[in-house]
Amino acid sequence: GTGPGEPGLLPGETVVREGKAAILFPSANEVFYNPVQEFNRDLTCAVITEFAREHLAQRGVRILVPGEKDRVVVRLSEEKNGTEDQEASEQPEKERQKEEEGDKKEFITASVGERCEQGLRVLEGLAASGLRSVRFALEVPGLKSITANDYSAKAAALIARNAQHNNVSHILQARQRDASMVMYEARGKKERYDVIDLDPYGSPSPFLDAAVQAVSEGGLLCITCTDMAVMAGNSGETCYSKYGSMSIKSRYCHEMALRIILHSLDQRAAVYQRYIEPLLSVSVDFYIRVFVRVKTGQAVVKNSASKHALLYNCVGCGAFHLQRMGKKMSQGKHMKYSAATGPPVGPNCEHCRQRHQLGGPIWAEPIHDIKFVQKVLGAISGNPTRFRTSKRIEGVLSMVTEELQDVPLYYVLDHLSSTVHCNTPPMLQFRSALLHAGYRVSLSHACKNAVKTDAPAGVLWDIIRCWEKSNPVKRERLSETSPAHRILSAEPTLQACFEIREDENPQANWGPKARAKAGGGISSELEDKRKQFQGKRKKPITDSSQLKSLPCKKFRKVRPLDYNICSVFRIIGTLRVALLAVVTKLVSI
Repeated sequence: GTGPGEPGLLPGETVVREGKAAILFPSANEVFYNPVQEFNRDLTCAVITEFAREHLAQRGVRILVPGEKDRVVVRLSEEKNGTEDQEASEQPEKERQKEEEGDKKEFITASVGERCEQGLRVLEGLAASGLRSVRFALEVPGLKSITANDYSAKAAALIARNAQHNNVSHILQARQRDASMVMYEARGKKERYDVIDLDPYGSPSPFLDAAVQAVSEGGLLCITCTDMAVMAGNSGETCYSKYGSMSIKSRYCHEMALRIILHSLDQRAAVYQRYIEPLLSVSVDFYIRVFVRVKTGQAVVKNSASKHALLYNCVGCGAFHLQRMGKKMSQGKHMKYSAATGPPVGPNCEHCRQRHQLGGPIWAEPIHDIKFVQKVLGAISGNPTRFRTSKRIEGVLSMVTEELQDVPLYYVLDHLSSTVHCNTPPMLQFRSALLHAGYRVSLSHACKNAVKTDAPAGVLWDIIRCWEKSNPVKRERLSETSPAHRILSAEPTLQACFEIREDENPQANWGPKARAKAGGGISSELEDKRKQFQGKRKKPITDSSQLKSLPCKKFRKVRPLDYNICSVFRIIGTLRVALLAVVTKLVSI
């Protein structure tokens, strides 16, 4: 929210509140502020918090996040008590001693707003008002220092005022320098930053070379790109000049944009014998955001060529193929690297006989670290009041965890159907057809109708052909040279099954388990009772001896009259069962 009524304001200034920060802004809009990117800033605070938790644990620092409860891990076991006790007694004494020593090991605790001497050094290269840096100081624990830099003198002065206004001047320092020079001067191993955040108005490409050198070993780079028109294919030649990759217009352009910036980062890092490990890459609203860990290693850098690929995209039907730039082969203990062989396509598309566009190179490896994303997601869902956009972050990260990690790019279902001019099949049925055919399939956070699958394009078109048979297209209206006519004129080699696939239970007694007891596991009595009453409603009781011999719980400790009433109802129930058994026998005779 905003409000002018705060002490210490200059004429014309207003206050913008976001997260825990209250930021002074000149009303003339001399310093850039974008309220739409609150999601970006919330997500960044969440990611840096989780990064700090991992990174500082190695330095003996435990971070304390406001509103976050202590994480308790409860081990549920299907084994019975006797077996568990036996396993516990067989546990080696050395392992027990190690666990006890680990529990007794003292950690330094770090809270938000406090300077931590063993903490992270953070740089925001293009800080504008300093909103992001102030939020880091107030919301992310375990920080040693934050440098908020901006080339504008007015912006740097405003950053200093905002640091003072929010009482974080002991952590946050304002600087007025060229962002690249700040990073180039921090290339020494002792001067490097643990976290570098670059959120420019436009392209980050001028700062990437300095950033990959100025981040510490295993440090975190947070990069935003808002030049989506360039990265999504409107200006492929401009994209190549900035990022070293040719963007093409396609339905998967948003994920391709993520892979272009990751390609550019890894390529620039490789010059200095460094490489990247993507932790999280998201496409939201009008921008993309990537979080990558940067490490050093000559042996890993040799593998860089096989992580990148050229892209062949059919202009007619949208089928695409990836061509890796290099390949590696293991020879005993050593790896041999060589140029890849190709191309993976002929002169024309095998499905519609149209030509191919050549795009890339792009990053062809996974764009997320699922274990890290799950940690961030767990922290967000366990502390939902921490951010105003928690629900949206939770939704995006949940979708990210379900994506197929080893499958680059995706198809869009309504584009597949519109190519052949037929009705669009329901997403659930189309995905079921792919599963029945033996392939994996998932959605994508970057596009609501995305189909991310390891099935080749030919299988997708076979499924569309089978769907078209029950939803016919007027063939006479199709041109003989059109992609639709050429795709539909071929008979499907795969008979698609559109039945909704329901997987069977993975094991017996599968489902909600009994409540955990203090020692872990469940008692043998509960285990036997659960098995005994499985499917009890499916088999009607015909023998009166199987009925309950005790009164119901309601009348267990009551007056004799109430007990007699309960007994009457129980006798009536017994008679009904007996009568039902007699009638069943008469009918069978």
